[in-house]
Amino acid sequence: MTTIGLRRMAPRDPTEAHRAASPLELLFDLVFVVAVGFAATNLHEIEVDGHVSSAVLAYAFVFFAIWWAWLNFTWFATSFDTDDWLYRVMTFVQMAGVLVLAAGVHAAMVEGSTTVVVLGYVIMRLALVGQWLRVAASSSEYRRTALRYAGGIVVVQVLWVLALLLPDRVSWGVIPVLILLEVLVPPFAEAGTQTTPWHTRHIAERYSLFTLIVLGEGLVASANAVIDGIAHADHLGSLLVLAACGLVIVAGLWWIYFSREQHDHIRSLPTALLFGYGHYLVFAAAGALPAGIEVAVSADAGEADLSHATVAATIAVPVALFVLSIWALALRPSLSLGWNVVVVALALAVLASIAVPSVSLVATALLVAAVVVVLEVADRRP
Repeated sequence: MTTIGLRRMAPRDPTEAHRAASPLELLFDLVFVVAVGFAATNLHEIEVDGHVSSAVLAYAFVFFAIWWAWLNFTWFATSFDTDDWLYRVMTFVQMAGVLVLAAGVHAAMVEGSTTVVVLGYVIMRLALVGQWLRVAASSSEYRRTALRYAGGIVVVQVLWVLALLLPDRVSWGVIPVLILLEVLVPPFAEAGTQTTPWHTRHIAERYSLFTLIVLGEGLVASANAVIDGIAHADHLGSLLVLAACGLVIVAGLWWIYFSREQHDHIRSLPTALLFGYGHYLVFAAAGALPAGIEVAVSADAGEADLSHATVAATIAVPVALFVLSIWALALRPSLSLGWNVVVVALALAVLASIAVPSVSLVATALLVAAVVVVLEVADRRP
């Protein structure tokens, strides 16, 4: 039964066959990638200026805001996507919030002002509150859970807004507390009730698609290396090597991520939280990789006064973090003890390659390729 074109926001069947990402979800992802691209660009600029530690902290905060809003919409949509006009409008409001957040990325990461980022973030979160209130009005089965989600989100958003009244230096100290409160909302809302009806294959596909899009930014960075090489003929050889290594790394990370099905790891609330939250490291690492490739391009062109080890770290650290995160989330249960040790050792070797910066980029590419080979061999052993 519909009212002015609205459908009752009933839970979707978690065993629904052939459930795939909707065009609205794909558009939602693309809007978020705009914000990820801005974060990576500013990370590159700050790293080139030599402020690597502050760049990483600022990037981690901005990426949390992007990732957390994406994650909450994704898990909500897998359970309650009605695709009526109001659902679409409220989703577009969340997209508007993403664009506002993206507009504030530079100010947050370079100038330390979080006002615009928080404003965009609060817009996204409050739009989701409206969706949860629709669930509360439509489904008696999930009313308590929906109201817990709505109430928890509203309380934390009020705290975010109040934090804006504090001096910037003080507000940055409050941010970790607010992040902790945010990540506690889902376990609070789901505890002691029937968990919302996740479609595990749909969730795994949504995460896979977002990983693809974020890794694609690395291909753009590799293309930029070639473009810069054409513009600076005296650096053409080294920039072509850099571009080739960047391509190998991105292709290898893609291969590693998609070497195992991941939906089986979402069996209960604890495993869902581990899968969902653990992907912060996967996405953040993938998003930081293009910045590292661009830093290497700038350093090769003499536009960055950074040590070789620092340049190497901007690529090796994201790569190692990506591999170790996927190993912990998806690879570890499917590998024997011996193969697990080999994969972890190769990931740690990527970090160790920073100590030999003259060959670290090539070494990183080769080590990523070695992980791919290990996984392929492990699959074919009886």
